[in-house]
Amino acid sequence: MSRHMSTADLERAFASTRSVLANVGADQLSSPTPCQSWQVRDLINHVVGVSLWCAETANTGVAPPTPETDFTLGDALATYDDGIARAVDAFGRPGVLDKMITLPFGQLPGAAYLGIITTDAFTHGWDLARATGQSTDLDPALAAQLLEAARAFIQPAFRGDDGVRPFGPEQPAPPNATNADALAAFLGRQA
Repeated sequence: MSRHMSTADLERAFASTRSVLANVGADQLSSPTPCQSWQVRDLINHVVGVSLWCAETANTGVAPPTPETDFTLGDALATYDDGIARAVDAFGRPGVLDKMITLPFGQLPGAAYLGIITTDAFTHGWDLARATGQSTDLDPALAAQLLEAARAFIQPAFRGDDGVRPFGPEQPAPPNATNADALAAFLGRQA
């Protein structure tokens, strides 16, 4: 039985992705990513935007409109640091993990939402690493924990075409796959 995610897990996922984001060059912003419809710029905007968006969602219990900001025009890393601090603070407040959170696709307990955000933050760090030629061997222990949780949570109905369903069809992981590669493959990425 897998344990629930914690704010420490969220911090680790953010830290992993931050270490990748810190090494993305401006000349890589239009590069393709494992997320079919996104270039590196779009992926950075998602990663940074979600850190801020999930903090507001956890604080209010209701998802705000998705921001349309291009964080790459400013200091994306500083904005991400702010979003990380806000998200960790929001999820660490008393009662947040027990309250129901209203998201665009339905309601979930805060603890389940924390698991989704932790997996999202970590996996998009893998996407960014893959897109920019960085190592995808990211936090092996956390990757293994997230894979175990994803296997228990993700139902076949959650899989489908890019932009239609949250996850693509499960892909085979290469024989020498890292834990992060195996998680990415399970979530529909070509590892």
